[in-house]
Parts: sequence; C-alpha cells; structure tokens
Amino acid sequence: MSNEKKIPIAVVGMAGLFPGAPDLDTFWQNIVNKKDTVIEVPAGRWIAGLEDMVHPDPMPDKAFSKRACLIQDFALDAQGLDLDNDLLNALDPLHQMALHVGKNALSTCNISSMDKKNIGIVLAAIALPTDASSAVTRKILGTSFEEKLFGESLRDKHPALSTTECLAARVTSLPAALLARALGLGGGTMTLDAACASSLYAVKLACDELSSFRADAMLAGGISRPECLYTQVGFSQLRALSPSGRCAPFDETADGLVVGEGAGILVLKRLDDALRDQDTIFAVIRGIGLSNDMRGNLLAPDSEGQVRAMRQAYESAGWSPKDVDLIECHGAGTPVGDIVELQSLRNLWGKTGWSMGQCPIGSIKSMIGHLLT
Repeated sequence: MSNEKKIPIAVVGMAGLFPGAPDLDTFWQNIVNKKDTVIEVPAGRWIAGLEDMVHPDPMPDKAFSKRACLIQDFALDAQGLDLDNDLLNALDPLHQMALHVGKNALSTCNISSMDKKNIGIVLAAIALPTDASSAVTRKILGTSFEEKLFGESLRDKHPALSTTECLAARVTSLPAALLARALGLGGGTMTLDAACASSLYAVKLACDELSSFRADAMLAGGISRPECLYTQVGFSQLRALSPSGRCAPFDETADGLVVGEGAGILVLKRLDDALRDQDTIFAVIRGIGLSNDMRGNLLAPDSEGQVRAMRQAYESAGWSPKDVDLIECHGAGTPVGDIVELQSLRNLWGKTGWSMGQCPIGSIKSMIGHLLT
C-alpha cells in the first residue's frame, strides 16, 4: 500500500520515554554523547532470582544474559489526566507509560482551536505478557494448583479478581482507548500489534485518517513494556538474544539483540493545517511503503519484501533513494537480519549513481536496545 493521495503529513508534537532518557532532550544528548544504556537487570525486577534464570548455554526456560535496556525510576505524572486515581495507581506500567508520554506529546503542540472529537489515536503495544497480566495468571493458576493439591475450595482464602486487576492486565485495545479517555479525545482509537513494524503501521494508519479527513489530528506511536523475564527467556530460546549483552548492529562482533523498553508518540496533522495553526513542524511525512514479507520469518526477513516496501515509499514521495542523507535502519544486531537489511539497501540503491560514504546508516538499538514494537 502507498499513501496514494500524497497529502503531506506534519509531525507537530512528540514525546518519548526511553532507557536512560525520561524525555527527548535527554534522549538527544545521549545520542550525541554515545551513551550506552544497557544495564544488569535490577534485583527484584524478575519474579525469580537472577542467578537462577541465567545460563550461558542454550537451556529450556533460561536466559543467555541478565543485561537489558530498562526504564528505571519512572513515575507517572497524573496531572491533567481525567481518570480515577485508584485506577491510575493500579494500572500496569505499560498503560502508565502510554498515558505519560501521550499527554506530554499532546502538550507540545497547538490544539486550542481544534475540536477534540476529531483527534484520534493509533498506538502499538506488543501482545506479550505484562507484569499485571502475569500477576493475574499466577493468582489464577496458583489457586488452581493449591485446590488440586489440597482437594478443597480456596475461594474464601483467595478473593475473586477485582475489576481494576482485570483492567490493569489488558494488553490489547486498552492503551489507546485509555489514553483517549484520559485526554478527552473523541476520535477513533486503535491498539495494534504488527511485531517489529508496529509503530510504523501506527503512523501509516494515522496518516490515512488524516489524508481521508476523518480526523484533524492524530497521536501515533508505540509502547513496549512486557514482563522482561518473559522476553529475556523467550529471545534466548529463539537464539536471538545477545549472550554478551551488547547490541552491535552491522558490526562483525554482533551476536544478537538486547531487549529494551520505552515509549515514543508523535502528534500528526495535515501539513496545510499545521502551517495554518503556526505549529512547530519537526518533520514532514511524504511517503510510506508497506509490504507483506511472504518468504521471511521472525528472525530471517525476506529482502524482496523489504525492497518492495521501500520502493513504494519513494514512489509515493516522488523521491529517489539517492536523495536521502540518512537512513535509520531496523538493525537489531542479529547477524542474519542485519545482513538481509544491508542487501535490501544495496538492491534499492543499485550499483551506480552514488558515491562512497554519501549516506550514513545507523540503528538506535545500539543504544537503547530493541523496543519490539
């Protein structure tokens, strides 16, 4: 699919929460200063002991490493959020991060003259267990195990799950809907999971809403905050986690990905509207390309699908690949995935018409890990 109407979309607001960076100013300084945010998982973050869960060799239910890029010392600023305080305090960190970053993103742009009923949200949140959903699972299964072992009902000992517990455990649908409710936005909302392409899909769908004039502004972006023991063990079982705990995209020493967490949200308007409203315009989106990777898999993407998506984006924007000054890559640090991505870029650029070193490439995952969505 391509952005056929070619209505340019302006990025008029943005906010983020990333490892080692509570805001975008700090995030930029970390980039400038080449700060590595990988840490050892703090004690108490996993439900099991760190030493009990880590083994350097492939083993069932073990992680290769206890190094990750994690959010520390995060506290939700609830001011201006129209939600019950008890619910706010009970929500999973995934939802609290969405509320915090979404509110900050909207505060950076001019919506004073806009009808909030025409502002929508599309967010990416990967459908993996969170801290809250895992806690609910342990509560249900734990009671069941006890009943099986002791042969008696434990309903009086373990009260039923509360509405707040059930809400806090929801991963799909809730983040965008909750953010819209908290900010009083009446446009359509969607929370999606398209794996590593999720945030790009969110931006694409938000641009479609603006191009079709179904909305006048959209919040779009992604949140990643699954239970980190689950992802650490899961990617180890896939042989994708870096045993060294170091993410090195496109480097010959690369040995896998490092899991990160965080949130990034943009506020989008049609460019003409942004100019009319005298918004600060951080960037303009002129082309988007999507494709179905028909022969690839989770860890070994197919180059043909990548090239097809990129060519659609350039065609939509009316650009040539040789017009580009910087390419931010997926670059997860998995050797096979990185090689395929480099091959795709070489196929896109062709063999002639460019000069050595004219366009740098990079991947922010080398600093903040793989935020999954």
